[in-house]
Amino acid sequence: MLTDPADPSRVLIETADLDGDHDLVRRYGVPLKEIVVWAREYLCRPHADLGRKGPVCPYAQTSLDRGTFYLGVRPGTPDGAEAAEVLDGYRDWFLRLVSPPGVSAQYRTILVLFPDLPEAAAAEVIDAAQDALKSRYVSEGLMIGEFYPGPPPKAGLWNPGFRPLGSPVPLLAIRHMVATDFPFLRDDPGQFAAYLERFGHRPPAALREEVQAVARHYGLVTEPAT
Repeated sequence: MLTDPADPSRVLIETADLDGDHDLVRRYGVPLKEIVVWAREYLCRPHADLGRKGPVCPYAQTSLDRGTFYLGVRPGTPDGAEAAEVLDGYRDWFLRLVSPPGVSAQYRTILVLFPDLPEAAAAEVIDAAQDALKSRYVSEGLMIGEFYPGPPPKAGLWNPGFRPLGSPVPLLAIRHMVATDFPFLRDDPGQFAAYLERFGHRPPAALREEVQAVARHYGLVTEPAT
């Protein structure tokens, strides 16, 4: 269990804490364990509808194995603005966290659960918070993902008929941006500019031409010299 030095009321629960007696674990042990099972059995495994080989999330297994998979809980039923405010605190803490020696920061993730949100309200609250926060997160080299039962209507990158963001408990996930996040950022010029600043000189080979084309579209780069 980690406690935020800037706000002792804010804690992060590690998988090893799930059999402990912290108040949040006693109150929300069922949804917390449900999310860990979901991560292991869904995120860490291939899916027939994913449209590519490999697990649904390429980083989840290492995050779990290396102890950089953290869970937060926000009790109650906040609206979108209140949920975004909660995530502001976790974002600031995420940026201060230090991964264990030898573990890349790209494997660090915080999943903030909203276990009291009724399913009928989850989409509105989680989507509103994610929409409000995404550009700010991206400008700091972070990504924020929305997950809830339903699932969210966003299509998969490799299979438009797949909806990959379903989870048994509403949550918002924080992680570092990686070079393969380009498809999530290409449609917003500000978010794409933040991506280009970090990865424009070394985009994945399979995405290089597309990254350059979007950069030209937004007038952010010229053709490289020959």
